[in-house]
Amino acid sequence: MLIYDIWFLFIYMYIVGNFIFVSKNKHLLVVLLSLEFIVLSIFFFFLVLLMFIDYDMYLLMIFLVFSVCEGSLGLSILVSMIRSHGNDYFQSFSML
Repeated sequence: MLIYDIWFLFIYMYIVGNFIFVSKNKHLLVVLLSLEFIVLSIFFFFLVLLMFIDYDMYLLMIFLVFSVCEGSLGLSILVSMIRSHGNDYFQSFSML
């Protein structure tokens, strides 16, 4: 019964992260934090899945490398937008 609670927790984390991501946010930082929350929930899901099937954890290291690269790229985009526009509001810059 405990394993079903853990799976439900990961699915709930993923759904909450997606809900925060698709909701209308004013700040870019909130969107980046929701993306990191989604990545964290996927990481925990992989961790439990690989421990359950008794598989090597090397895949998790590769996943962590890519998630750290994604996070640093998002922060660099945030810093460049703040330097060019003065804030991180979505309404202050156009996507075109």
